[in-house]
Amino acid sequence: MTKKIELSYSEAMAEIESILSALQSDNCDVETLTQKVKRASELITLCRKKLRKAETSVEKLFE
Repeated sequence: MTKKIELSYSEAMAEIESILSALQSDNCDVETLTQKVKRASELITLCRKKLRKAETSVEKLFE
């Protein structure tokens, strides 16, 4: 059983940027494109969760 490793926000953003660069290079076949878009979607979801968590923490500081 593989353990899921949690990426930091910076690591996730770096991977998203890498995927974006690969997609812009037009060197992707359809299968690779599908995998990269799926991975980018997962990373974007992760980043949104981290941002919401940070926003909640900051709001609590100001209460």
